[in-house]
Amino acid sequence: MKALEFQDLKRDDRLLLTFDGHLDSRAALARELEPFLQSLEAHAGEWMPDVATGKRPRRYSRDAIWKALEEKRGEKSTAVGLYRTQWPALDMTLRLRFPPHPPALSVWLNVQPLSFFAEADRCGKLIEMVRAWATHYPVPHAMAHSMADDELSGAPHYGRDVETSRRDGFDRIYELFWLNVFGPKLVETVGRERLLSTPAHRVEALPNGSILLVTWPTVADFASEAAREAQARAFVHLRPDLDFAAVLRTLRERSAALAPVEPRFHPDVAALLSRVPDAFAISERQRKISELNAYRPPDPDEWLPASAALPSDVEDPDRARAQYADLAERLVALLHTPVPSAFEATPESLTDVDAHFFHENFPETFQRENLDDHAVPAVGAYLGEVLVQHLGGQWIPRRKLQESQVRVGERVWLPFVRAHRYLRSRQALLDFSLTQLYRVAERHRFPARTGDA
Repeated sequence: MKALEFQDLKRDDRLLLTFDGHLDSRAALARELEPFLQSLEAHAGEWMPDVATGKRPRRYSRDAIWKALEEKRGEKSTAVGLYRTQWPALDMTLRLRFPPHPPALSVWLNVQPLSFFAEADRCGKLIEMVRAWATHYPVPHAMAHSMADDELSGAPHYGRDVETSRRDGFDRIYELFWLNVFGPKLVETVGRERLLSTPAHRVEALPNGSILLVTWPTVADFASEAAREAQARAFVHLRPDLDFAAVLRTLRERSAALAPVEPRFHPDVAALLSRVPDAFAISERQRKISELNAYRPPDPDEWLPASAALPSDVEDPDRARAQYADLAERLVALLHTPVPSAFEATPESLTDVDAHFFHENFPETFQRENLDDHAVPAVGAYLGEVLVQHLGGQWIPRRKLQESQVRVGERVWLPFVRAHRYLRSRQALLDFSLTQLYRVAERHRFPARTGDA
C-alpha cells in the first residue's frame, strides 16, 4: 500500500485548502470528530483518502484514524496524515491541538492536479464539505484556492513581518480566494451587510455567525479573464479602499505568470533543463521555463585535438585506470539511494546526477574543501568512465588528475577540469553540465568526413 508522493509526480498546480477551526476539547474525541469525518466521507468522492498514517500507514477506516491519532498523541497535540494510492494525488493533514493551547482542529489539504476540479459538481461537493466543517468548527478564516496563485498573492504574511503575521493572523481581508470562510470577528470588521451583499457566485450566512463566500463556480479556471473579473469585483466590494483597475491588473499579471509556456530547450541539455523547473515553487515554473528556453550553455572547451594530447606520464597506466574506476565508485556510493541509476553509469545517469545536484544545490550546500577534495575527483572519474564505456573512449592517465584525458575520436576530453568547473556553483551545474559534455563528445566521436559542414 504505497501512497502517491507529489515528488514522484509531474509538478502541477494543486488545490490548497487551509482550515483552522475551534475544537471542543471537553467532548469525547470520537463524537467531536464525527461531523468532520462524516462530511469528508460524504463529499470527497474521487479524491477520498484511502490511506491513514500515524507511525505507519493503514488502509483508511475510522479505526485507522483513531489508531493514528493515538500513535501520534503528544502532550499538546496529535495528527494523522491522509493520502491516496491512485490519481488524483492527496496530501492531507488533520491536526488536533489541546490545552493549554486554544483547542483547535486544523486541516492542511492538497489535491493534485488542480484541473481535477474543473467540474462544477466536484467543486460543489468541496464547498458543501467546507460549509459543514465551518458550521461545526468555527474558524477565524478558511480558504481554498490554487496553490500557485496563493504563492503569488503574498500569503501568508502579505507584506508583514513574520512576528506580526503570527500574532494578528488573517485579521483583515488581505486577499480574496476562490472559497472563503469569514469568521464572526472578520464579519464584524468588514460589516455583515457588506459581506452578504458581495457580488459573487455564492454568499451564505452560517448559523454560527460566519459567512461562506465563493467567487466563481469552479476553481480550476480561477485564472480565466471572467473569473479574475469576478474576483476583483468581490475583492474591491469588501475593500472599498482598493481600486478595481489596479486589483484587476495585479490579478491579470498573476494569471500571465501562471500561463503555460511550451518548453523549447537547447537540445544538448533538454533532458536536464526539463527537470530544472521542478526545483522551484509551482508559481515560478512557467517563468523558469521561459528563462530556460532562452538559455544557451557555453560550448564545452575542456578538450584538445588528439594531436595535442599530453602523453601518459604514469609508471603503471593500468593501475591508474583502476584508480579512476575506484574514484567513480565513490560517486556511486554517495548517490546510490537518491540516484539509483548511478549504478549503471550511462548517459542517462549523467542527467540524473546533474538534476540531483541542481535540486540539492550541491555546490553551495557542502563545504568547498570537501567538494574539491572528494566530489570533484569522483565526478570527473565518473564522467570519464561513461565516455570510456559508451563512446569507446580511452583513458590517457596523468599524475595530475586535472591533466588526465579521455580520447574519443579526434579529441581528448578533460573530465576532471569539467568537474572542477561544474561544482563551482548552482548555475555552473547548468553551464558545465555532464549531460552537455557527453552529447558534444558523442557528436565528435568519429572524424569529420571531407566535405562535411
